[in-house]
Amino acid sequence: MGRRGLVTDSRNIGLAPSILSADFSFLGEAVRSVEQSAGWIHVDVMDGHFVPTITMGPLAVQSLVRLTSVPIECHLMIDNPWAIMPQFAQAGAARCTVHVETGRTAELAGMARALGISMGVALNPETPAAEIYPYLDSVDLVLVMTVNPGFGGQQFMPEVLPKLAEISSRVSEMGLEIDVEVDGGIGPGTVGQVVAAGANILVAGSAIFSAGTSPAAAAEKLIRVAMDAGVR
Repeated sequence: MGRRGLVTDSRNIGLAPSILSADFSFLGEAVRSVEQSAGWIHVDVMDGHFVPTITMGPLAVQSLVRLTSVPIECHLMIDNPWAIMPQFAQAGAARCTVHVETGRTAELAGMARALGISMGVALNPETPAAEIYPYLDSVDLVLVMTVNPGFGGQQFMPEVLPKLAEISSRVSEMGLEIDVEVDGGIGPGTVGQVVAAGANILVAGSAIFSAGTSPAAAAEKLIRVAMDAGVR
């Protein structure tokens, strides 16, 4: 359950650039451009059922693993993660995050351990925090969605912040060494709010790859803002 990322004020603040917002015709270059700031490379896996969009699968992850030494985390926005997780593990993913809404979370945690990868559990904006509490001691990460999953470039939902703070507090109260990740609308204008609420892993796509500057500069700026928020 070790954490990977930049350290400030005894907290680990890590960045997980989401390649969903990158230019797919130059995906290798996009990944390499953010390696210095990234703790993880975030791959959004969508099946057209759990969410309406279809994205990439294990073969894409296998290619990414050859391009970078940064570990790959796969966010499985799919109806049947138990059927596909072994393929992502075989492709080289270091972590798979599944949605509590799909069910069978305890079984999936056991599967991840057997496959030798770490696992996260995600919850949608409308899902109560209590839905993930039974699994906190068997996962490595909680992913709090701050947009409805399925599309990049959405607006951050500030109404999720109290739930984020509740989950972060619960993790601390239980004495767990697990990460609290946020995904959705994360950028310089929102990162301070989520870090203050307890997040320590930041998924960002549009703020890095569609920022109007180089992805490397955008990633470094986001980390600086997060670090500033973390030491207040």
